[in-house]
Amino acid sequence: MKGSSTRSVNNKREQLKGWEVVYRGFDPSLEDLRETLCTLGNGYMGIRGAATESGASKVHYPGTYIAGIYNTLATRISGKKIYNEDMVNCPNCLLLSFRVNKKKWNEKEKIEILSYKQELDMKKGVLAKSRRIRDGAGNVTRIDETRVVNMRYPHLVSLSYRVTPENYSGELLIRSFIDGAVQNMGVARYGELNSRHLKPVSAGALGDDLIYLNMKTNNSGIAISEASRLRIFRGGKRRPYKRKIINRKDVIGCELSVPCEKKKTVEIEKVCAVFTSRDGAPGRPGDNAAAAAEKAPSFRSLSGSHEKAWKELWRECDIKIEKDLFSETILRFHIFHLLQSASPHNTKIDAALAARGLHGESYRGHIFWDEIFVFPFMSSHLPKTAEALLMYRYRRLGAARKYAKKNGYKGSMFPWQSGSTGDEETQSVHLNPMSGKWGPDLSRNQRHISFAIAYNVWRHWVISGDSAFMRDYGAELLLSIAMFCSSLCFFDKKDGRYHTEGLMGPDEFHEKLPLSQRAGLKDNAYSNVLIVWTLLRAMEALDILPEKKRKELKKRIGVTDKELARWEDISRKMNVIISEDGIISQFAGYFGLKELDWNAYRAKYKNIHRMDRILKAEGKSPDEYKVAKQADVLMLFYLLPLKEVEGLFERLGYGLDRDMLRKNYLYYEARTSHGSTLSKVVHCYVSHLLGMKKTAWEWFQGVLEADIHDVKGGTTLEGIHTGIMGGSIDIAVRAFAGVYVAEDVIRVEPRLPSGWKRMGFRLRVRGRWVRVKLSRREVHVKLEAGGGKRKGLVFEINGRKKRITPGRERRIKIKK
Repeated sequence: MKGSSTRSVNNKREQLKGWEVVYRGFDPSLEDLRETLCTLGNGYMGIRGAATESGASKVHYPGTYIAGIYNTLATRISGKKIYNEDMVNCPNCLLLSFRVNKKKWNEKEKIEILSYKQELDMKKGVLAKSRRIRDGAGNVTRIDETRVVNMRYPHLVSLSYRVTPENYSGELLIRSFIDGAVQNMGVARYGELNSRHLKPVSAGALGDDLIYLNMKTNNSGIAISEASRLRIFRGGKRRPYKRKIINRKDVIGCELSVPCEKKKTVEIEKVCAVFTSRDGAPGRPGDNAAAAAEKAPSFRSLSGSHEKAWKELWRECDIKIEKDLFSETILRFHIFHLLQSASPHNTKIDAALAARGLHGESYRGHIFWDEIFVFPFMSSHLPKTAEALLMYRYRRLGAARKYAKKNGYKGSMFPWQSGSTGDEETQSVHLNPMSGKWGPDLSRNQRHISFAIAYNVWRHWVISGDSAFMRDYGAELLLSIAMFCSSLCFFDKKDGRYHTEGLMGPDEFHEKLPLSQRAGLKDNAYSNVLIVWTLLRAMEALDILPEKKRKELKKRIGVTDKELARWEDISRKMNVIISEDGIISQFAGYFGLKELDWNAYRAKYKNIHRMDRILKAEGKSPDEYKVAKQADVLMLFYLLPLKEVEGLFERLGYGLDRDMLRKNYLYYEARTSHGSTLSKVVHCYVSHLLGMKKTAWEWFQGVLEADIHDVKGGTTLEGIHTGIMGGSIDIAVRAFAGVYVAEDVIRVEPRLPSGWKRMGFRLRVRGRWVRVKLSRREVHVKLEAGGGKRKGLVFEINGRKKRITPGRERRIKIKK
């Protein structure tokens, strides 16, 4: 697409060109953010876009993260030993640098950057950097670098590093390393925690151009092996070289000298292979890495296969928007990073989608509920990848059953933070950066993570139509979680209602009632309604199973007829607290909390996203106030169609309509600090649902800008937010394009933003590709032929139902 869009970021500028994000000029204060945003990955691993020449420093932070590689370390804090599991920062295989006309290496040599350009090409999955530098002796050098983390071959990373002397001839002293001395130091507030996760095993050189490093995590015992092959080209021809090996046990490298001539380019090609003992591949990781690096084709060949793999992905996953380059580019940017975090390669590994992707160390690389915002995209584009992410949960059903039993519940209770084993990995203490003090962390009481998994299972089945997955895995997940849901509830004869207590909703600011010694809250509205929804879906799942499988599952999980009768009863008598003027209480006792002087706090602190930290630093507690990180109540209307929520409330004996939703939106919007990036996604969708076009558009801009502009001031540099990225795509498709896949029909009811002329995308629904093109005048829907599927799908386009058969297109005019 022609043209470009430029947005200001901390008085600096990035240029957006539809498929590229371009940064010009080097600014040390922005480098950590750019390193995150320019991370390259393939679902198996992610490598931050840090400078090739630098290890960890005040400016740069290289990070290499492999999906599913975790390690647990103990740290003594305030006299108590605590344990934290982290996604491990693995050895940095890309370290490469040079000096001009030097016999000895001098790390402190001053280098002046004359020009700098960095370009992330999302279409090809390539990071390119160009810069001109001048050393202390006045030598001017141009460096052009192209980096690839291969999407076709997930274990390979390749680098083309081209050095052109502009005003000198002589010798280039080159160093290439694999650095295993790395630590997890990417999040400042974790600075007091132990961070050295790796121990050396062996290192050395093979042949003329290969070095290798074998490491192991020091607690989980995972072997991590990396090998790199270095080749030198001058005048387009490969040149031999002699090298000196540098072996420091946890760092292996080589040093070599190469002749150079003025204006003539020397190309250094580095190909690296990464393997671990969790890969499931035959043979030892060290042997596999060395063999893969040695046999790998040239950089050009690897880049070609990589770009073809991305071309295939974009054919299925792209979103086109005419007349709004910023929205189009950022939506692609979000799709790009989601595909780097979870790709078709995830079908071969036991790993889930981390909340911060494979881009940084925030949240210690754990898996939360953020995937609930990403699953609509995954299920409708890469259903096998979505299934693989759900299988991560299925494999941990046993751990979830033990966790439920330990806490006095039945069924399966999944941990709020999950890592390698399925055990609860939520930290017991949390550092408040504003006060510098450690305090108790009660967030593990967010049992709604289990409801989110149930939701993902059901929606995946609706979108994919994968009956085999539901039969073999999904139904067991649903029924196990439903058993847990039922055991959370207790019946009170006084009001004839079921209640819950000891739970937290998505609003993490409220951990308990003021002055209460018990963690959690009573009758959290979001939790109670999602319990009802989960029980109904579990009963529906039983009905669609073959009789033999239904009986076997009921027996294995312990679902008796008496238990099913209890589910039915809960689904009609769950308690939800609603005020006389129609406000749904976030939890019992919420209306008795204090109001906050929002204007005063905005004037005092400017950034009040984390009001919990502000209040605690002042010696107060967010538990005392009507202040939310994100509005639990509104989340219901984000997940479920309004008619479905109305049906649930009617089933429970309560009234609910659009006017009541509007009241709740205005009430909670005024009391939410949006401490979670996900909050803006929910507010955007609900305001759009209410027809508040201008408000919805403003929220959407906030959603798009959240990571590219690091609007929360310092969080994105610790890793992207996969939830908000998935949420932005969901809003574009489900709200603006109005496409929603229900059990019996695919609804299309577009309400495009005023600045969008046309929109186009593809979805995979029940094994068939659907192509959607729409404007404000008409909708084009085509069910693509192929795949051996002849049966059509039923669409409801602006209220008019039509079965579309494969290969046919339906055009509907939109009435103004």
